[in-house]
Amino acid sequence: MDESIVVIVTGAAGGLGRAMSLGLLAAGRRVVAFDIDRARPAMDELVGLAHGAGQSERLFPVYGSVRSEDDCARVVAAAIERFGRVDALVNNAGLGMGTISLQAMISGIPFYDVPAENWRALIDTNVNGPFLMAKAITPHLRKQGWGRIVNVTTSYPTMIKDGFSPYGPAKAALEAASVIWSNDLKGTGVTVNVLIPGGAADTPMVPYEAARDRTKLVPPHVMVAPVTWLTSRASDGFSGYRFIAREWDPDAPVEQNVKKAGSLAGWRGAAPSGVPA
Repeated sequence: MDESIVVIVTGAAGGLGRAMSLGLLAAGRRVVAFDIDRARPAMDELVGLAHGAGQSERLFPVYGSVRSEDDCARVVAAAIERFGRVDALVNNAGLGMGTISLQAMISGIPFYDVPAENWRALIDTNVNGPFLMAKAITPHLRKQGWGRIVNVTTSYPTMIKDGFSPYGPAKAALEAASVIWSNDLKGTGVTVNVLIPGGAADTPMVPYEAARDRTKLVPPHVMVAPVTWLTSRASDGFSGYRFIAREWDPDAPVEQNVKKAGSLAGWRGAAPSGVPA
């Protein structure tokens, strides 16, 4: 049953991660919420929301960094110890341009003015982190012959947006990696897909100063329906796709959503009409 599926969500305490964690819990999943130690106040809020919905027994908070190979291995092991298995990974944790400066977030910054330490931190979190998490969980998924990896990237224009380096290139790297990983895992029962909000999302990654009219931002809850499907058995056979959450209609048939919200990941064009790649 899909209700028994155990999903690790990175960057789970706030923003898109919180919305997806709560949505997966509402769908009956068991969620391992992985985030950094300084996110504890936000994680406490997530735990409180889950408790209020009667779902706290299926939520397991774990603290650590996706930039640490040891922490990535530890959260996978903790998921198995707590729930007896692990089935899916949502690579959501990431840093944005705002970690360089507010001005970099609002109007961009020439690559030659990006401090090297900021470049390394963002690449380490947004590229190496998903790799380390996927590397840690994949042996378990392959062994059981079924599993899901969902990588959160960004829109193609953002990947090459002026002044948006290294965020754009980092997400482009993860997009390309998603296609390669999908091909590496063909025939194993483990799928790899990409999910994007479909625009700047209303999360702390976009500070108020960068978007005062929050109604123009994509609400985080749009991620819930597609990530629930992507981490389910109903998505068997779909691998190497990217889905735009804002275009996903929770009430529409899968075939319609694949056509409207989906395409082949990695700049490969439109998805075949509802037919798994």
